[in-house]
Amino acid sequence: MALVWVLAKREISAEYKGTALGRLWSLINPLATIAVYAAVFGVIFRGGVEPGINSHVQSFALYIGIGVLCWGYLSRVILNGMNAFMSNAGLLTKVYFPRYVLILASTLAQTFNFLFELLALLIVCALVGGPLVFLYVPFLVPVLIITAAFGTGLALMLGIATVYFRDISHLWEIFTQVWMYASGVVFPLSMLVAAQDSLYEKGISFKGQPLPLDIIFRINPAELLLEAYRAVFYDFTAPPLEVWLGSIAWTLVNLLFGILIYRKFQARIVEEI
Repeated sequence: MALVWVLAKREISAEYKGTALGRLWSLINPLATIAVYAAVFGVIFRGGVEPGINSHVQSFALYIGIGVLCWGYLSRVILNGMNAFMSNAGLLTKVYFPRYVLILASTLAQTFNFLFELLALLIVCALVGGPLVFLYVPFLVPVLIITAAFGTGLALMLGIATVYFRDISHLWEIFTQVWMYASGVVFPLSMLVAAQDSLYEKGISFKGQPLPLDIIFRINPAELLLEAYRAVFYDFTAPPLEVWLGSIAWTLVNLLFGILIYRKFQARIVEEI
């Protein structure tokens, strides 16, 4: 565990090394992201989103901003984790230690950086919707743990796959763009339902019923995780039970397969690199 902390601290220190503002960028970046989306989606492209359950906030820009920041964290955990073996090839060939430590350290470093983004997001939500949001901050702890565990499990699988098949990293870049839009990062479920009904009216159906786009959308693990964050930050409420159960189920499956694949192929990592 001590090695995980050492490697994580190295990655954290390197994040903003040489910059004038240093760690302040962890607050500035998410605020800038929210500002950009507020301008683009709140002013130029106005979309429809339901008011928050307890917050009564109705801001398409904030809704999307939450999705973008939280998706960014999940994406970085997976991407940095899957590249951890290749990025530390020199270290792996010189010193022996459990290989999974590199992925755990990467996840820990990304989680540490994300805490600053959550702080900035919390401040924005409190200013927009009021201090009620602070009552639901404790729910962020298990949601964050579930997100980190889900991303780590996927990173273990992809990290091993990248060592053996270098094209995986390029394929992932394409897939992750599709996955982002399929996770509702930049649109709410209500828009998908409207599109589903519109297609049905045009005669596009499945067994005489509207296409089950909303069902497919809801079983997406990333969408469930984003819904959990939005419940806290946008609705000022606890994530629904089905979100908890779905997220935990996906995470356990991911971790199980990640561990199994890692154990099967980790012995030849150095040779393949």
